[in-house]
Amino acid sequence: MSDENKVHADLRTNFGKGFARRLRAAGKIPAVIYGHGTEPVHVALPGHQVSLIIRRANALLELDIEGSSQLALVKDVQKDPVHQIIEHIDLLVVKKGEKVAIDLPVVLVGESFAGTIANLDATTLSVEAEATHIPEHVEVSVEGLEEGAHITAGDVKLPKGVTLVADPETLVVAISVPAAPVEDEAPAAEAPAEEAPAEEAAAE
Repeated sequence: MSDENKVHADLRTNFGKGFARRLRAAGKIPAVIYGHGTEPVHVALPGHQVSLIIRRANALLELDIEGSSQLALVKDVQKDPVHQIIEHIDLLVVKKGEKVAIDLPVVLVGESFAGTIANLDATTLSVEAEATHIPEHVEVSVEGLEEGAHITAGDVKLPKGVTLVADPETLVVAISVPAAPVEDEAPAAEAPAEEAPAEEAAAE
């Protein structure tokens, strides 16, 4: 694990919205650690460092809590819907060698056949992976695929050590041809009225 993921966590015993606001104002993020039958542990994390780490999905932290080391997987990040400030983080206790259930982002690679588009139906795949060897994403190649082709979860080649949890029949990608835009037809111009003859026929 990268040293960048080693985080010093401060134990906290004060709770409530007011205390959480003061923590965030001081550059800290409130968090709770739970799992493996242990009592939840409430901590404060360094805001800037953790904000950078959790840009990656399923980030794993090596926490230093009063001299004790604890591995924890980021399970949920709660943000202010308007300002996108991180308000709270849920962390799951994990151990080296154990497998955890996660959702891996799906990344398309390659180009489908000319004139077609690849429609991504599933942006993530539910899988199991070793807690200390979680890939950043799973790649799905659409290179050269033609209209009507589709890829299901069971078709996806997963990284070594990763097993599928999602339904194998889940549609991940479908290849189609975009519909041609429908142009509004201009109303047909009315036929011009027949012009009257320049001179009336002479009366008999």
